[in-house]
Amino acid sequence: MKIAILGTGNLGYSIAIGILTQDNFKFKNLYLTKRNIESLDSWNKLPNVKISTDNKKAVRFSDVVIIAVQPKQLQEVLEEIKDVVNPKRHTVISVVTGRKIQDIEGVLGTDISIIRGMPNTAISVGQSMTCLSSNQKGKLHVESAKTIFNSVGKTMCIEEKLMQSATVICASGIAFWMRLIRATTQGAVQLGFDAEEAQELAVQTCLGAASLLVKSGNHPEQEIDKVTTPSGCTIEGLNEMEHQGLSSSLIKGLVTSFEKINQI
Repeated sequence: MKIAILGTGNLGYSIAIGILTQDNFKFKNLYLTKRNIESLDSWNKLPNVKISTDNKKAVRFSDVVIIAVQPKQLQEVLEEIKDVVNPKRHTVISVVTGRKIQDIEGVLGTDISIIRGMPNTAISVGQSMTCLSSNQKGKLHVESAKTIFNSVGKTMCIEEKLMQSATVICASGIAFWMRLIRATTQGAVQLGFDAEEAQELAVQTCLGAASLLVKSGNHPEQEIDKVTTPSGCTIEGLNEMEHQGLSSSLIKGLVTSFEKINQI
């Protein structure tokens, strides 16, 4: 598989790292583009990786084109590459926040296989949750997209109308979980641990909680019941957090983020 990533910024960079570091995914060539390629110079030393500022050249030498530019740059990039995108050869995967498939079809046409994806930055460590949707022709190539993104995490195919919600839960969600881990770390420091110990405790406990749910398939409340003894310290702490609006604040934050993304 020959892959081009147009716009190797934070997300594009993470996708590239994920593809390069996962042993279970094989690619023939990886073409990375960016306006300023100085930060990518070291990648030129890697076999089968090419760096360029030329988006059209990258598309010509690829089968799968991943567009990872900023939303305001999408129109310009689509106009730039539309003459070299081949309906018989190319699959276009957009990971551009807030931009619909019809926006891309409006420039490239409805005969192009177009897939909209929303990974998160955990893709750089092979742990992304990536949601995918496609146009009619893109449905024929969804498996190729799943192959790419399953190699760096997990994928879920959804209706495009849910993509904004998925962006909040999965992409913005990384930041939300980081803030929860930070808060736990701060609490651990207040309880006597130094900062490094506190973060290790918070991170590993968060990972353990998620792993329990993945492996058991249980609802979170089932796992909570296992550690909340009558009149114990856990239920006391949980109740205080709820009195202070823990769940409510999280839900309000998600809804506010969703409202904002629909304004973009």
